[in-house]
Amino acid sequence: MDESVRYPIGPFQPPASYSDDWRREAIERIAAMPNVLRNAVSGLTSQQLDTEYRPGGWTVRQVVHHLADSHLNAYVRFKLALTEDRPTIKPYDQAKWAELADGRSAPVEVSLAILDGIHARWTLLLRGMSVSDFGRQYHHPETGTHTLEYMLAMYSWHGAHHTEQIVSLRQRMNW
Repeated sequence: MDESVRYPIGPFQPPASYSDDWRREAIERIAAMPNVLRNAVSGLTSQQLDTEYRPGGWTVRQVVHHLADSHLNAYVRFKLALTEDRPTIKPYDQAKWAELADGRSAPVEVSLAILDGIHARWTLLLRGMSVSDFGRQYHHPETGTHTLEYMLAMYSWHGAHHTEQIVSLRQRMNW
């Protein structure tokens, strides 16, 4: 499989260093993501939403619902790390979540509304954090201990990554 279809903006690479300007830009990407995603799926038919973005991949609909699931979990993880000392978070099986009835069939507007709310709250939280807050950590039992700064990098990439999967599918299909 062509990795550029799976990773149209490239695989996640954390920055070599973090700066105030970098944090501001990453927070702005988080703030803008719901509208960028909404534009990416605007006008798609139900059949198009049920098209896999790549062979063997999730459908566009599942990608949208995955983003809501993932970013809801990320928001909660940020709050846990800000209010507890290096909490251990609970992982979830994102592939199994995507196969549940809501992930396969719910209207995308349901998850777009969730993303609007979560990202509005998350952006307020992020903008209120100090540099030392971004150094706070949580422990993921499968991937290790991560700072909130690293997670900001991951999730600012994550939204763009999945949105671009949809945009590039639309380009390939001439939608």
